[in-house]
Amino acid sequence: MARQDEGHGHQPHPHGDRPAHGHQPIGRRRMPAPAGGGQSGFGGRRIPDVAHAAPMQILHRPPQETVDGEAPRVVVPVAKLDELYRMPVPKLFEILEKEGIQEHSGLNRVQLIIQVVRRYIEKGEVVLGSGTLETLPDGYGFLRSETHNYLASPENVYVSPSQIRRHGLKTGLMIEGPIRLPIEGQDNFALLNVDSINGEPALDRVRPKLFEELTPLHPCKRLRLETIPDEFSTRVIDLVTPIGRGQRGLIVSPPRAGKTVLLAKIANAIQFNYPDAYLIVLLIDERPEEVTEMIKQVSGVNSEVAASTFDEPSADHCHVADIAMEKAKRLVEGGKDVIILLDSITRLARAHNAEAPPGGKLLSGGLDSNAMQKPKRFFGAARQSEEGGSLTIIATALIDTGSKMDEVIFEEFKGTGNMELHLDRRLVDKRVWPAIDINRSGTRKEELLCEPDEITNIRALRRVLADMHPVEAMELLVNRIKKTKTNTEFLQNLNVN
Repeated sequence: MARQDEGHGHQPHPHGDRPAHGHQPIGRRRMPAPAGGGQSGFGGRRIPDVAHAAPMQILHRPPQETVDGEAPRVVVPVAKLDELYRMPVPKLFEILEKEGIQEHSGLNRVQLIIQVVRRYIEKGEVVLGSGTLETLPDGYGFLRSETHNYLASPENVYVSPSQIRRHGLKTGLMIEGPIRLPIEGQDNFALLNVDSINGEPALDRVRPKLFEELTPLHPCKRLRLETIPDEFSTRVIDLVTPIGRGQRGLIVSPPRAGKTVLLAKIANAIQFNYPDAYLIVLLIDERPEEVTEMIKQVSGVNSEVAASTFDEPSADHCHVADIAMEKAKRLVEGGKDVIILLDSITRLARAHNAEAPPGGKLLSGGLDSNAMQKPKRFFGAARQSEEGGSLTIIATALIDTGSKMDEVIFEEFKGTGNMELHLDRRLVDKRVWPAIDINRSGTRKEELLCEPDEITNIRALRRVLADMHPVEAMELLVNRIKKTKTNTEFLQNLNVN
């Protein structure tokens, strides 16, 4: 009898959305496989529709000698399932024809990929599946893809309950391993065994201390955002609101004040200065074109954009944020520095309010009192841990929108962070960028992040700007910064003057 932990056990609904005896959980919706050359759904990472897809990565396993000295059959190659899903349909046709399979007309993308994988497996080759694990209440799980923003899709690989128990797997872990074909009537491939967990061999993995058991500390390791001399926004942030690893920061902004652009510049600075840190840009209830623009700007090995646009159900907003947070926690448990840039925490709270069960106490503006629990838990997860690893969260909060609910949400988060950066509409009207209100912005315990001479000069600068109008203060600061190439040079000149 085939073993369930080898991926041959009972497999539930093909998209992992339905336990065998229950209904579909909220926030897990079936997404159809893209037809033709690519996936283009709003809020999702677009799969390129190109005439010639990049060749699959081929890994060769070294041959092993047998007892009698004869070399066994070499296991080659290893194809990756996610690369097959990124291929346009004509390329899949080409692979099948090369393998001698001519009868493929009328097949959709998923069926074509199943045929390709079946052919590889029949030849003794191994196909790898990978993704971020989401465990479901019935004990099994699926490897979700960041391409589909961690929502259900045919690309998801089924993981059996016995494998989850054996390796102590939790939601948010990045899993990779060989797969088998779907059983009859199912669309999802199944994981045969776990090869790697968060990039480490599964057999060598030592289960880390749980995130909730890590000791939180004040941020004391600086994250410098200064890059090139002409990027004034990040240079001003370094002077006005220094950011450290484990910071819990709010960017408080009225509409059309440049918060999304500022968030993108922060993301680019982190990628440039700290390529080893893992960056997650989380866009909730955002415009589709803003998602596309952010994906173009933020790309790299240790970065991703997870998004749910305003035309998606509020349950999807909550689900994407939950999986992204669990993924960040698992990385921090392994000693990694993770930065989440959230736009916006106000819209995330709105989504949780829409999904809150009826019967709760209503606050001013129609906000359910229970709706703020998960957004607060999300924001409160930011910390520098004593054991190593950190989770930094910089989230935008909306004000002056004309919505009473947004005001109540901001008041709920006001004071919970240890850094606040306020954007001012008056600066935007005067076309002064960055539109930062210096006097209202600041970082708690900034002396832990700055050198003694640096903090002395920064405080002297603040005293000079304190009595000035916000527009005049920012104009003066930017004009002085333009004359120097670095903030260090600027502060030295300030000290001399």
